[in-house]
Amino acid sequence: MGRAYVVALSGGVASGKTAVADRLQALGAIVLDADQLARDVVAPGTSGLSEVVARFGDGILKPDGSLDRRAMRERIFASDADRRALEAIVHPRVRDALRTGAEAVAGGIVVLAIPLLVESGHYGWVDRTVMIDARAAIQQARLMKRDRVDAELARKMIAAQVPRSMRLAIADEVIANDDTLDALQHRVDATWTRWQALTRTR
Repeated sequence: MGRAYVVALSGGVASGKTAVADRLQALGAIVLDADQLARDVVAPGTSGLSEVVARFGDGILKPDGSLDRRAMRERIFASDADRRALEAIVHPRVRDALRTGAEAVAGGIVVLAIPLLVESGHYGWVDRTVMIDARAAIQQARLMKRDRVDAELARKMIAAQVPRSMRLAIADEVIANDDTLDALQHRVDATWTRWQALTRTR
């Protein structure tokens, strides 16, 4: 059996990436989650966390020595320089972990769930890039409900990401998620069928 067919899955904040990844996993994909890896690479005792503390100071740590993710998030959304500094520490470690994980899978379809795909770059080795797309007003409403933040912070979180046009420009395929979960799942099921055909003909 040859290597897996590797799909990079991304989209704006609160666009529905998790719902799509969960559905793909239920259909048989192996999903590697960049968000989880981003937590792993700055866990207590890692070189990643040491670099974060060296750059931002002890004030971004909880009393137990772990990263205070909420405090860090508010800081990076208030400063582009801080955001770029954090990304420079985290992104290369996450990329390496995703590639190692994907290359360890023989056959089938591997989905890399990467929220900041455009920002992190260097994923030219994947077979397909797919964007989940939702209107900004829908993203904002979902963010406020999901993260329990106010409208101003939700807007900042959306504005901090690259423009929608840049995300769509690198996509081989776009899955719209402006309506119901059932509708989204039907689109994902159809997408999964197409991908399986692609793996058989490449």
